Amino acid sequence: MKINGKELEMDLIQLTVLSLIQGFTEFLPISSSAHLILASSYMHWPDQGITIDIFAHFGTLLAVILYFREDLIKVIKTCFNNRQNLIF
Repeated sequence: MKINGKELEMDLIQLTVLSLIQGFTEFLPISSSAHLILASSYMHWPDQGITIDIFAHFGTLLAVILYFREDLIKVIKTCFNNRQNLIF
């Protein structure tokens, strides 16, 4: 895989570890992106690049949407059903 003109090879273990770190640290009040960089550095892996970081954050977003889907649907329905009561 090429990222920013550099050849980058990542194995499934590395992607899995980085994904788990992202999932565990996303909701801590410290940078989950920094954890990804620190983990790669600690394990002597090459820098994963911005593309992997973006997809890791996107995966977190999808997981949160999936987890809260029923609540999100209720909120959206309530907003649309009560539009006439909203004052802007």
